[in-house]
Parts: sequence; structure tokens; C-alpha cells
Amino acid sequence: MSRKSLLYAIAGIVLILVFFIARDTFNQPGIENMKAGFKEVAKFRNANNTGPVQRIYVVTVKDSIWKELEDYGNLMPHTKYGNTKVYFFMQNSNVPKALHPGEINFDSAFNKACIGLYEKSAMSQVAFNKYPF
Repeated sequence: MSRKSLLYAIAGIVLILVFFIARDTFNQPGIENMKAGFKEVAKFRNANNTGPVQRIYVVTVKDSIWKELEDYGNLMPHTKYGNTKVYFFMQNSNVPKALHPGEINFDSAFNKACIGLYEKSAMSQVAFNKYPF
């Protein structure tokens, strides 16, 4: 085999690998592929960029597919040494529109409607609770 044909073969193999890598990169499943019908209603992020960042989300769903709820929480942004909470509510239920930092993030009148809570702690430990209140 000549040197020129060897270079063409290597270049062809590299191009094929690049094609498959690019195809897999752009065809990753996301939130739009999930069946639960997620809709973000409210969110809160504290303005502290030098210390722990607290993110809180309220999301409504059409169906309580527990595995998809947990997968949705895993897709949410998280900062090292920060805290991310995602509260899940059914689509037609009473949902909080305002969120507050700290341990209690919304008025307790909404507690009965909450069907799930996904929380990722400062040390990246994940907790998913069904009917947390």
C-alpha cells in the first residue's frame, strides 16, 4: 500500500468518526422528548455569585411519570457548592407564582398540591421525594 492511499484511508476513518460523534452530539434526548409535559411556572436564583447559589424551580406536569420527573431534575443547572430544588405540581392544580430563598420556598397553602421534590445538595447528593409534604 502506498503512502498516499494510507493517508486517504486514515483521513476517511477520521471523517467517519467525526460524523458519528457529531450526530450523537446533536441527537441527545432532552426535555422535549419526555412524555410528562413539563412547563416551568416560576424560578428563583439568588444573586450571590461568590458563595452558594440557590436555584428553585416550580414545574407543572401533565402526568406523574416518576422516572421522568427525576430525569428532569438531573437536567436542571447546578453549581458546585450550590443547591437546586425542583418542585413538581400537576398541570391544573394550584401552583405558587412567587418563590423565596431558604428552607421554606413558598406559602404552605400550596403544600398539598406538590407531588414531588427533586433536590441536589451542595455536595451533589440527589434526593427525589414523592409527595414531600
